[in-house]
Amino acid sequence: MSTFITIVSDSPVKDSEGFAVMQETVAASVRAYMEQRHGNEAWKNRAVFSSATALFRFRRIPGLDITNRHIILCAEGRYEIKSCEDVRQRGMYIEVLCEKVEASG
Repeated sequence: MSTFITIVSDSPVKDSEGFAVMQETVAASVRAYMEQRHGNEAWKNRAVFSSATALFRFRRIPGLDITNRHIILCAEGRYEIKSCEDVRQRGMYIEVLCEKVEASG
């Protein structure tokens, strides 16, 4: 749990002229375990139908349900959440598979 991450969500906010613009709202900042995608057997089984490039594992945050509408920001970049699940259904840790967002252009 050595990577600091920020979990954000995009929400529409009206600007001064009345137009809706998307604004990032910070939901939480926590420490997490991060693992990049590589060619071992666990990733082979984990990401067969997924474009996931990274895995994050962190403690469950009371009062916050992590969904694929959230985005993870860390020193390595920006990651869109593809799937999230409760590790062993104990309510202690959340495991999130993400895809790194690459800037185009």
